Amino acid sequence: MKKALLLGTSGIAAAMAMVAFGYLAAAPVTAHAEGAAPLDRKQVETIVREYLLDNPEVLLEMQGALEAKQKEEQRVAHLEVIKQNKDEIFNSKYDGIVGNPDGKVTIVEFYDYNCGYCKRAQADMHALTQENPDLRFVLKEFPILGPDSQKAHVVSMAFRSLMPEKYGSFHDKLMAGEGRAGEDSAIKLALELGADEAKLREAMKAPEIVEVFNRTYELANSLQISGTPSYVVGNEVVFGALGKDVLSEKIAAAKACLADSSC
Repeated sequence: MKKALLLGTSGIAAAMAMVAFGYLAAAPVTAHAEGAAPLDRKQVETIVREYLLDNPEVLLEMQGALEAKQKEEQRVAHLEVIKQNKDEIFNSKYDGIVGNPDGKVTIVEFYDYNCGYCKRAQADMHALTQENPDLRFVLKEFPILGPDSQKAHVVSMAFRSLMPEKYGSFHDKLMAGEGRAGEDSAIKLALELGADEAKLREAMKAPEIVEVFNRTYELANSLQISGTPSYVVGNEVVFGALGKDVLSEKIAAAKACLADSSC
């Protein structure tokens, strides 16, 4: 983080210098006093350097303003994407649902079965659904951690289509499994939960599975989601396993937004 901040402030300093140079290059220079020579590049560099050395807090102020501006731009962009893709984000027929399927507040999790942070976030999901009887928790399959993940999620999608009533158990057990999840471990679990192997393997061939994955990748890209877990809560995108308390705050904000027509 410190390195990133230094890089950011260095970039701002360079930008300030470039603005100064560009201004002097493009605009006529007015002498400070009659007969005084115009400032040259080296003099401008010295002025900028000395000012920044004497007032280093300016860099932090500019960095903070830039970050706030970028964050607001990102929030507005997310709002538009969520608005345009509301049904696909919150009501896709291919997603699993935990908690109250008719809940007024929905949280959507983009997850990968081989994501260690997703595994740890399972406890948060269960705690949140237990504490919020009106919470609808949507599980959006987002296999991004290699071929094993892809294959495990294909089995997951096929199993959910055949036995949706047991999808929650399948999800919990595969997420809690030791080692790396893949096709073999996912099929083994599906059979333990009562799936017919022939029907399961046939369902795994459904072309819409790959189509759904591709659409989820596009949706994630539009929302600037590149890692798991990531969440959509109301009109906000939440990146990373930030814990139950943070998600609870986002859920409360989403509930308040439901009662506010201006949201």
